[in-house]
Amino acid sequence: MIELRSLPELCIQRRRESACSTCGAREFSVCGSLAPGDLAELDAIAEHIGLQAGDPLVHEGDAATSLFNVTSGSMRIYKLLPDGRRQITGFLFTGDFIGLASGDTHAFSVEAIEDTSLCRFRKSEYRALARERPALESALLNRAAHELSAAQNQMLLLGRKTARERVATFLVDLPDRDPARPSVGGVVHLPMTRSEIADYLGLTIETVSRELTKLKTAGIVTLLSLHSLRVEQPERLRAIAEGVQERSALSA
Repeated sequence: MIELRSLPELCIQRRRESACSTCGAREFSVCGSLAPGDLAELDAIAEHIGLQAGDPLVHEGDAATSLFNVTSGSMRIYKLLPDGRRQITGFLFTGDFIGLASGDTHAFSVEAIEDTSLCRFRKSEYRALARERPALESALLNRAAHELSAAQNQMLLLGRKTARERVATFLVDLPDRDPARPSVGGVVHLPMTRSEIADYLGLTIETVSRELTKLKTAGIVTLLSLHSLRVEQPERLRAIAEGVQERSALSA
């Protein structure tokens, strides 16, 4: 019979340090605020989980006992209205945190858009570690402030911008929101479906498709596939996002 033995503590620590130091999300996450020697403590309270596309992470009303850090992939945050309609309030990418603003229960549901990996932390343990590591606590506050700013921008998007401006703004902002997959050569990765984009922008799927077609016809973008496009004229796209209309090029 093979005897199973525990690894020496030094080996365990090296494994934990390696896991965090090689994590693709560290550069974009609050974890990057920790010194290398502190990463082992963080990994010691982390549970690494994986989801397939469509898998739920949390449901609206679930007890909010954990925090989650997205280490790869993408997710959607949404709320179902009483009449069954879905409002997507945001998308999450590598480095994003889930549960920072939650009270005792989750106010929204979160699902994977594509295969996604995360670190799960018990909220009490993570907060205790943050209190001991001022740099981590400061990074969490900055992340929470970033989430508030994103929520305010979403209110502006839905409340004041036209359909054309919403689609253009979404395409301009998306590469910055997904730092692990930056735009190279103007290519924008779109892991979400047209329906999900519509639910996020408060539009119909037909309107989203129509506005993308107008941008294509005007030569501003090239549609490469259902999940990617290339921005050919970034300045024109940004001008539309900022409300500078091009009626001749993008006629209704």
